[in-house]
Amino acid sequence: MDQPVSDEREADRASVRMGPWRFVVWFGTVSLLADFVYEGARSITGPLLASLGASALVVGVVTGAGEAAALALRLVSGPLADRTRRFWGLAIAGYALTVVSVPLLGVAGVLWAACALVIAERVGKAVRSPAKDTLLSHATAATGRGRGFAVHEAMDQIGALVGPLLVAGVLALTGNDYGPALGVLAVPGIAVLLLLFWLRARVPDPEAYEREVTAAAATTPDGRDGRLPREFWTYAAFTAATTTGFATFGVLSYHLVQRHLLSAAWVPVLYAAAMAVDAVAALATGWLYDRVGPRVLIALPVLTAGVVALAFTDTVAVAAAGSLVWGAAMGIQESTLRATVADLVPTGRRATAYGLFAGVVGAASLAGGALTGGLYGYSIPVLITVVVAIQALAVVLLLVIRTDRR
Repeated sequence: MDQPVSDEREADRASVRMGPWRFVVWFGTVSLLADFVYEGARSITGPLLASLGASALVVGVVTGAGEAAALALRLVSGPLADRTRRFWGLAIAGYALTVVSVPLLGVAGVLWAACALVIAERVGKAVRSPAKDTLLSHATAATGRGRGFAVHEAMDQIGALVGPLLVAGVLALTGNDYGPALGVLAVPGIAVLLLLFWLRARVPDPEAYEREVTAAAATTPDGRDGRLPREFWTYAAFTAATTTGFATFGVLSYHLVQRHLLSAAWVPVLYAAAMAVDAVAALATGWLYDRVGPRVLIALPVLTAGVVALAFTDTVAVAAAGSLVWGAAMGIQESTLRATVADLVPTGRRATAYGLFAGVVGAASLAGGALTGGLYGYSIPVLITVVVAIQALAVVLLLVIRTDRR
């Protein structure tokens, strides 16, 4: 009776030629190199668009639309990944679109083309993310959800730290010429694709990690044909609320440059510092999540409200502190929020859940980009008041989730 199960587990072990922690680290290296590319570009999106004639509202709408594209299009890519089970293929295609778009952004020359490439880079993220997060979630079933996603995010931020610093250095050397600053990012982009093909050959079926864990724990079936749980939708509503009040770095950097608080060359340096804070916040909240659960997410609406209260002042130190708080909030968004989805949804529906979750958040990102960009031009005190009110609503929704879990 036990022989078929034993044979299946032996086959699973043979299909993954590295341990789960090694897989997390190598996948983190892929993300490190990818973040080198696209975070380097994102660090100067606001000043780049402004140099081509964009207003604060245009920067807010374009960067918000980019984030919306990165999230809302996962409504398609998530179910597609679950239906086809081609997780590696979708991940590779999405990374390829991103690493091609960024160098082209440096030679766009006109506002409409630059805006299109900003959004195209984010579309690449939409294509890959549900598949990538699902692949990663299988390994984190063995390592611990919070810690696995946190380590992955921390490695992301090494690239997000180095990329903007390289861009800042090239801008300084070339007199703020965006073409070379973005062109050098093609090199780590090529490395991303080479490493992905190698990793797919080593671990063609990462779900084997989770099958081994669930078999040992005698857990329930994967739920591929079931409905997404009610908790998942409440959780998505909480995340949408806190994202609606979250300013994009494009708007933050626009404020810094237009108010003459920082030069364009120094903005990527501040962004790099924010990414370092991102990594620390991800590791801290991931460790806490594995011990205390979703209650650790109370930090997110608090930090989101703090961003607008600090970042839109006319004092350099305070505005810079607001950007660092922005980095801490990003760390939680990119690690612990994703870990929670994996815990709420069974494996067979997980890519769909990541896609739907991101779609809800994508609509909130577009609203948030337009809200912060529009209210910034109208009244900063009104902007702060509105964002604080939205975050109060997010706290209420989080309390509802905690009640559901009892």
